[in-house]
Amino acid sequence: MKFSESWLRELVNPALDNAQLAELLTMAGLEVEENEPAAPAFDRVVVAEVVEVKKHENAEKLNVCKVDAGQGGELLQIVCGAPNVAAGVKVPCALVGATLPGDFRIKDAKLRGVESFGMLCSARELGVSEDSDGLLLLPADAPVGADFRQYLDLDDRILTLKLTPNRADCLSLTGIARETAALTGAEFKPVAIAPVAPQHDEQRKITLAAPDACPRYAGRVIRNVDAAAPTPAWMKRKLERSGLRSISALVDITNYILLELGQPMHAFDHGKLDGDIVVRFARAGETLSLLNGKTIELTEDLLAITDASGPVALAGIMGGEPSSVQVGQTRDVFLESAFFAPEIIAGKGRRLGFSSDSSHRYERGVDFGNCRNALERATALVLEICGGEPGPVSETLATLPARKPVQLRVPRVARVLGVTLPAGEIVAMLEKLGLAVAADGEVLTVTPPSYRFDINIEEDLIEEVARLYGYDNVPTRPPVSGQAMLRQDGKRRSALAVKQLLAARDYQEIVSYAFVEAKWEADFAANAAPIKLLNPIASQMGVMRSTLIGGLVDTLIGNLNRKHERVRLFEAARVFHGVEADRQPEKLAGLAYGARQHEQWGVRGERVDFYDVKADVEALLAPRSARFERAEHPALHPGRCARVLIDGRDIGVIGELHPKWVQSYDLPAAPVLFELDLEALTARELVASQVVSKFQPVRRDLAFVVDDAVQYQDLIDAMQAAGQAAVTAVEGFDVYRSKGVPEGKKSLAFKVILQDTQKTLSDAEIDSAVSQLVAALQQRFDAQLRS
Repeated sequence: MKFSESWLRELVNPALDNAQLAELLTMAGLEVEENEPAAPAFDRVVVAEVVEVKKHENAEKLNVCKVDAGQGGELLQIVCGAPNVAAGVKVPCALVGATLPGDFRIKDAKLRGVESFGMLCSARELGVSEDSDGLLLLPADAPVGADFRQYLDLDDRILTLKLTPNRADCLSLTGIARETAALTGAEFKPVAIAPVAPQHDEQRKITLAAPDACPRYAGRVIRNVDAAAPTPAWMKRKLERSGLRSISALVDITNYILLELGQPMHAFDHGKLDGDIVVRFARAGETLSLLNGKTIELTEDLLAITDASGPVALAGIMGGEPSSVQVGQTRDVFLESAFFAPEIIAGKGRRLGFSSDSSHRYERGVDFGNCRNALERATALVLEICGGEPGPVSETLATLPARKPVQLRVPRVARVLGVTLPAGEIVAMLEKLGLAVAADGEVLTVTPPSYRFDINIEEDLIEEVARLYGYDNVPTRPPVSGQAMLRQDGKRRSALAVKQLLAARDYQEIVSYAFVEAKWEADFAANAAPIKLLNPIASQMGVMRSTLIGGLVDTLIGNLNRKHERVRLFEAARVFHGVEADRQPEKLAGLAYGARQHEQWGVRGERVDFYDVKADVEALLAPRSARFERAEHPALHPGRCARVLIDGRDIGVIGELHPKWVQSYDLPAAPVLFELDLEALTARELVASQVVSKFQPVRRDLAFVVDDAVQYQDLIDAMQAAGQAAVTAVEGFDVYRSKGVPEGKKSLAFKVILQDTQKTLSDAEIDSAVSQLVAALQQRFDAQLRS
């Protein structure tokens, strides 16, 4: 919300300077984002009248002017090249010694042999406008010799408020003035509005076919207006300092009401309307040419203002071009003032690809009790500026929004704010804001006015009390509650500890959106029915993720596009399979791509593979041992994918990205990924001591020939199940398929470590234990010991 300080001070004039006023508004929740001067600094510029204009003898485009600048009756000779200079006009004149914007100093000069004592100025030269077509022409009643800055109030300041969406009541000068008066105690002087007496009986019937969407609509016919009448300078100045350009008197008046009272309005050309006004939802196939030059096809959820010919305006957003007022053509106008439900207007402008000042206000909530006042105020301005004959007000009402009372407990205010305030003081604060308060002991019943859509619960009222009391006045007290050390679960480690383990293994953490593309869910999770968002923040972020893989792949693509050839990423976050809490688990996912190690002269540049990432996963789970079993996953290569199990429980998956996704997402090579339950990773076993053997360990290497279908893990499990106490470790170290091994077979080699804590093992004990292992594998898998 942009406005001039001088306009605000017409409605309320607190004893504060500009800086204090800006600080007050900011600390009350109305953040002053910008505070700028209305015009750059300059001096010795006065209002002057051009008395005589003669052509320069030596320059075709220059004129020699005699100018009355109010200097004791003495006329100044000034050479001027502006195309609009003429005898009798009043313009700003920079006297000799003046300093203009850009540190431009005015001195006595001689132009083509003719002396010039000053300069007649354009708006651009003074920094008050970008208009540079000629001199800035002033009204005929401008006082000659008056200081130009004072005459146009150029020492004014322009304030821009960064309002939160809940404070729609402050999207007008009246709303800001009401707040300022409540904060400072200064007198609030709202605009005096009196009903305008009708001068004829012509009306348009108004029908509300969608009363929930538009419960109030008022209009008035004004005949014989002068649409070509100029907008007064004072109104133009206020509009321009509020960021709106002057268009025509009728349009400027509706914009002025928008800024002054916060009520969007629209002026139709009465002669271009056909029949009654009907407010209804659009019908499929209807189109409308808007004032911004766009022609849109209406959908059935768009509210339209219609006549017998069809839609003439998009309710609450923009008027239609065919029924708009035209300078020099329009004689009769129909003024509209209405209330549209915020939920009907919200988001429609963004969907159509444009917005407007009207939709910005309607989607936040407009004062539904002010429609008729705004219409009367606009009518009075039209009559003052454009003339005309007003008719009676046509108004149709349905059920307006209910303003439900909210209870405020005085002790609750003290508990939340930490400040004890008497009930009477709280009542006085709330009444300053225009809230109706009924006190019953220490319980206050507050009824919000029609312009406050943000007061619905007790906390909203406590916030109002805090704002008026002043946040700086709330004392800062140290906490007085006791603090106790929280119990630490020895069987758990923190998620941070898990992240630190991955970071130590050269992975970098990412944080991606929980909102993802539906395509990611279909590709990486085979999820054809993901949880859809009703109001996504972007079209490509329309569903909730059920896997973290999409975010990792997308981040990998971003890194590859920026020439990062070796990438290690992980993310710990929640995924969503449903709305129930138990269907929103936390996961830890990682991705590795590129070279196994950083480039260096002593290591060959080998690519990371499944087993490198498997080692990372095992390190995360240590000291617990994980089991890896062949698996299938929609995101991963069917022959290079395994599920991860701990104590028989499936906790996740690991594997290489599926070749079709490598091709689809235009990746040079396949990354290796894993996704695990974070809950399983944070669980840990309690530390248990065990005796360290002082005796020499014994190693035996065993190689078995088995069928190709037999898995390495099956042999490990079988040897561990053999229950040989002397066997402390069994690890595989080789797989062989070649000469000496029959077709359809493979050789698996294992390292077996035997050790006792009480004695040195004898050869007989060692041979017995190894024989038991061999027998177990022969019996279960028909494994043959390879010589």
